[in-house]
Amino acid sequence: MKKDSGLYLSAREASAELAISPATLYAYVSRGLVRSEPSPNSRSNRYRAEDIRALKERRAPAPEPRAFRSFDADLPVFDSAVSTITEAGPIYRGVNCVELAERDSLEHAATLLWDVTAIDPFAADNLPAVSEEMKIIADAARRAAPIDRSISVLALATNADPSAFNRSPDGRALIGARIVRLVVATMLNAPPSAEPLHIQVAKAWAPEHKHAADLIRRTLVLLADHELNASTFTVRCAASTGLSLYDAVIAGLAALKGPRHGGAGVLASQLVKTLIDRDVAPLIRERVALGERFAGFGHGVYKRGDPRAISLLEALTRAGAPRKFTREVPERIAEATGEFVNIDYALAVLVHSLRLPTGSELALFAMARCVGWIAHACEQLQFGRLIRPRARYTGPTPGRGAMLETL
Repeated sequence: MKKDSGLYLSAREASAELAISPATLYAYVSRGLVRSEPSPNSRSNRYRAEDIRALKERRAPAPEPRAFRSFDADLPVFDSAVSTITEAGPIYRGVNCVELAERDSLEHAATLLWDVTAIDPFAADNLPAVSEEMKIIADAARRAAPIDRSISVLALATNADPSAFNRSPDGRALIGARIVRLVVATMLNAPPSAEPLHIQVAKAWAPEHKHAADLIRRTLVLLADHELNASTFTVRCAASTGLSLYDAVIAGLAALKGPRHGGAGVLASQLVKTLIDRDVAPLIRERVALGERFAGFGHGVYKRGDPRAISLLEALTRAGAPRKFTREVPERIAEATGEFVNIDYALAVLVHSLRLPTGSELALFAMARCVGWIAHACEQLQFGRLIRPRARYTGPTPGRGAMLETL
């Protein structure tokens, strides 16, 4: 039975993955721990691979302290139709994003993730409203980091948009397109434009490189969404309170800045810069001997390499980027550490190859991920429920302190 890009497993595959009998698998299904549905081409059922993976992690003894695990089975799990993660790469509403990036733009990925078919949210006349206050803030912050400048401008954008709280699906898609255009324009220190987003970025940051536009287009599509990562979960929590999509995106931008999330691309760029004038093998041996980790390598799901990174590095190789960075470094580090390349390293190589401005790793990540955040925020608003996890209390027993004082 075909695995449908890693999204589904047969009963035999699922049972083997968990080392259980088919009867136990069916018990898990009846308890709601594993989702099952009829196979399109046979009489048997198929099972969600992500559910099997989550259950396997839950049942297996932790190989390292919880704080250092990439994914924790005790964390909240949401139902979502937006995207999921498979070993073949993220799936955007049934479409593998790596395949999508071969030909499509971020705008097209947005309409897919936002589930829009009746309108074109990126029509030429759907530009963001920019108030005088927003212009003043943007100008005052011209030298600030692009992500900080965007947060500042977005903080005023809700009041400038008379349709900011439109509740219809099409209305929210139109708002989403205005937000993405506003974020890209603000990060580029340019006025909002209806020109394709990747063209805007290439013209502003890499006008001399003939392959820049296509490489940036691919990158933006690959980064558009990645299920419930830290920034997306933050966005969903913010959206669940009922605030505007503009403000929900601010929450995502703030969370993305962390060095263990979007900021990892900046750390990977430091590795690339270190290797520019150094032989790869001796430096890697030296770092491995010292017990150092390599930013941009290793992933909780992609055990044999991040398909998004592989796609981008292959495109960079075809565009003439140094094989030292697209091939040799990933191969050497994988050989020395057993950790394979992820999208943060590929993003760093893109920035180096196109000579993009310092800090553009995080800016590109943010531009693209705005699309996914908006998709998840809209889905959360449709649910209409406040996200309110409970804490497992591990503090002192109530009254214990007072009791000790009387002894």
